[in-house]
Amino acid sequence: MQSMLPGAPWLLAHKSMLTVNQPRKMSLYGNDYVMWKDAAGDIHALPNACPHMGAMLSEGWCEAAAGDRTSAIVCPFHALKFDAAGCTVLPGSNKKTLPQLKPLDLIIQGNFIWSYGGHEPKIPIPTILNEFASEFEFIGCTADVSVKTKLLPMLLNMHDYNHQNGTHRPMFEIEEVQFQKFVDDGHHSHAHYEMPRQKPGLQDILKNPALLALPQTLSAHLENFFPSLVVLHGQVAIGKAKQCHIFVPESETHTRTYVLMFGEANHPVFRLLKQNFLNLAKVIVEQDADILGKIYADAPQKIKLNNEVGMDWVRRNFASFPNVVEPNLSHSISATV
Repeated sequence: MQSMLPGAPWLLAHKSMLTVNQPRKMSLYGNDYVMWKDAAGDIHALPNACPHMGAMLSEGWCEAAAGDRTSAIVCPFHALKFDAAGCTVLPGSNKKTLPQLKPLDLIIQGNFIWSYGGHEPKIPIPTILNEFASEFEFIGCTADVSVKTKLLPMLLNMHDYNHQNGTHRPMFEIEEVQFQKFVDDGHHSHAHYEMPRQKPGLQDILKNPALLALPQTLSAHLENFFPSLVVLHGQVAIGKAKQCHIFVPESETHTRTYVLMFGEANHPVFRLLKQNFLNLAKVIVEQDADILGKIYADAPQKIKLNNEVGMDWVRRNFASFPNVVEPNLSHSISATV
């Protein structure tokens, strides 16, 4: 269980990812849950196995209460109906049972659905997404996938700045990574680097016109909130974008990731390209997921490249969680360290 960092907060979903009265399966810490949003906008989550014969409740349907905007989840096997508290009414009885399923504890902050998975909180929920929601337009969600990889390799990949000109070269034609600095503040950090790239070809532009909005040299500012969130602060002439990469440990062997994007338009073209920006983020996640399936995660690392400070930050925080150990204390590490 320690490999999934119990006590960390995990962002299970943005409310826009749920359709009213449409059950959805969610996994956390090796447990499966059914989550649904009722007509009142309230979010509910129960263990996914029906306590009768174990059918997946997420394969069932939601049924609204008469004259009410609340709803219950209905088992697809025998149509047993469970309310948000996990209670049901057995056939031939008009009496509600005691709770048969324990609801998953959720922390709802605006449109953000967080959970500690039933564990005692050890670190706080980052507030930056609430700030984005109040300051920027929500563009959307993309690239919601479950990857067959442990949490640690997923986080190492996200903080491996050298892989930009390898894994993501086909998309951006990045020629090299020019690392500038890493600012370490315990479970919070910043990475700054630049990536000169080749000019995109006509076929690339036709596939995704948003490439035209990108400069010849990409300037990257990643803000990291260990362990569940990485924010790419992007700015081009036509607007600003906040690309938020989310990580959720579904089990010991699978990690879920998805992207939430917020933006601020400086030019009408920015809004026209919103879907294209989401498509770019989707391709990035697909490329990362692909390479994670093609590495031996437990292979010994005999070579160390320059600028692996982000990966070192992940390893140190992973090993000491929830404590913060040296080095930290808000100092900057240059590219030569």
